[in-house]
Amino acid sequence: MAVSNEEMKLTFRRYKEGENKTEAWDDWIFQASWSHKCPTYVHRTPPCQGSCPSGEDIRGWLGIVRQMEKPPKGVSWQEYAFRRSTDANPFPSIMGRVCPAPCQQGCNRNEVEDFVGINAVEQFIGDHALENGFKFNVPAQESGKKVAIIGGGPAGLSAAYHLRRRGHACTVFDDHESLGGMMRYGIPGYRTPRNVLDGEIGRILEMGVETRMNTRVGRDVQMADLERDFDAIVWALGCKAGRGLPIPTWANTPNCISGVDFLAAFNEGRLKVVSEKVVVVGGGDTSIDVASVARRLGHITNINPSDRPENVIMGYVAHDVASSVARDGAKVTLTSLFPVEKMTAAEHEVNDAKREGVDIHGSVMPLEVIKNAEGRATGLKMCKCTVDKKGIPTAIEGTEYVIEADLIVSAIGQFGDLAGLEELNNGRGFINADPFYRVKGKEKHFVAGDIIRPHLLTTAIGHGSIAAESIDVFLKGEEIGKRPKVDVHHFDLLDKLKETNLAPQPYNSESVRGTSDAKFAIHNYEDRSSQSIVPADELFLGHFGFTPRKVREEIHVHSEDVIGNFTERMKGLTDKEAIAEAKRCMSCGMCFECDNCVIYCPQDAVKRTNKKETTTGRYVYTDYSRCIGCHICTDVCPTGYIQMGLGE
Repeated sequence: MAVSNEEMKLTFRRYKEGENKTEAWDDWIFQASWSHKCPTYVHRTPPCQGSCPSGEDIRGWLGIVRQMEKPPKGVSWQEYAFRRSTDANPFPSIMGRVCPAPCQQGCNRNEVEDFVGINAVEQFIGDHALENGFKFNVPAQESGKKVAIIGGGPAGLSAAYHLRRRGHACTVFDDHESLGGMMRYGIPGYRTPRNVLDGEIGRILEMGVETRMNTRVGRDVQMADLERDFDAIVWALGCKAGRGLPIPTWANTPNCISGVDFLAAFNEGRLKVVSEKVVVVGGGDTSIDVASVARRLGHITNINPSDRPENVIMGYVAHDVASSVARDGAKVTLTSLFPVEKMTAAEHEVNDAKREGVDIHGSVMPLEVIKNAEGRATGLKMCKCTVDKKGIPTAIEGTEYVIEADLIVSAIGQFGDLAGLEELNNGRGFINADPFYRVKGKEKHFVAGDIIRPHLLTTAIGHGSIAAESIDVFLKGEEIGKRPKVDVHHFDLLDKLKETNLAPQPYNSESVRGTSDAKFAIHNYEDRSSQSIVPADELFLGHFGFTPRKVREEIHVHSEDVIGNFTERMKGLTDKEAIAEAKRCMSCGMCFECDNCVIYCPQDAVKRTNKKETTTGRYVYTDYSRCIGCHICTDVCPTGYIQMGLGE
């Protein structure tokens, strides 16, 4: 049945309205008598993966979920996807929920209609793994080396995971009762459910990771002790000290506190209520979490002065508020230097905060804390502002106003608490690192996570992976090599061929020319994944039809229902939904078996590989005796996997 254009949503046009010039095809289509260019199958990194700070093989595990890449016998596709995902990141369930997903911003599908729901599929993989008890493998052989990891947050646990996979013994030192770092003490449980977090941490501990909890290095244990007892040390301390507002009368004002301290008090179970009027200054994810928690806690009108929130947050007391006590909603205002639509917080988190009753002011800056005779803050003087390219705000005169406040929370940044470890401090509350995450000037000391530079959880996880690799090289006494240009986890065709019993045969040194039939090499293939990211303009986007994204169902909490509502908001995908969403992946930089090159080749030179020899990345081959170098195959390849080159 014919379909009119009105019934179709066109996603791509090579030629736009008004264009009237054709390309000079003679520059890239050659004559059979003299062309030396033939198709080469070139593996490149997709931009989703190149945008992922933890370096996940996103295209790889999406290919498994979509049923394209087949698992080995005896392994379910769900488990195979889990193994591929956790090759880089051991927290798929948590990260699928809370990562702001720079991978989705980089996704080439944005040039078609909408990005692939990578986070949603990752959550599905992680939740299925927990429900079915998937475990990490215990190393078959121990190296005899011991590594101390200081900090049990995402960076430290990632380092422990990757080091244990290499057979190194690990001991994690942490000054809390429980592991998790910012995943537990910085993010509220309705975003990182504690049973999920405990499950993903438990898998790592079951690999043989030892812990020493409630132990602060620099106080309970000295650096010299670690240097004596361990072969390497990883500093993954995180940043637990919040920055105050750089404005007059902020310092030493009792009801002016940091967002880090606020969230720690809440997540430790000490903070039960907040003040009537709360102002949060920030614009990032931390400020959103503070504002959303404040709305959920609410306030009690007649509260003992000793139970004021700031006293609890600073650790002087703990709330003992009966659950039956009636609470009223707190008036919560969040301010940002940037316009609301350009805040650094995830868009859906901003929308949720608005829905929950948070009043958000964009393009404003704080000027001064207004205090009463008792020295307590009663308001925050603000004004409208502009922000330059360096992020420096400029006040707009005549726009000043005051927001009334009983509690002011600064969520504008944080730094490390290096008390007792001053020799590591670079003077700004951080630890310097080289590109291999070694501490400069201190042999066998390495560093990972926010203590280098505060960023995303996924960034800290990526640091842990690279630091573990550097430590492994150090412990083996090997020379450390140059990091790849595209420094992520890559699909390895040779490993896949070995897995499917298609590995090349031993090299035959007698054959140096005319080796097209030889079995000791992978023919017609080039791996540029460590050097190149495939852009959208090298794909044939016209292949992809409009397919709406399968958005995860969310439980939206409205302002009238927010008090006391700490249920998880994100619902996961079903198997069927996850497969459908994964099929939207365009498999940039890798063949996904669409048959375009086979169908459109005018010389019948591109053929399907024999079924007994086919596997991921080896679905088609070229008969060079037929190829005339016409470039049609590369022109119609949706994924950019076919590039013209080679030949004689």
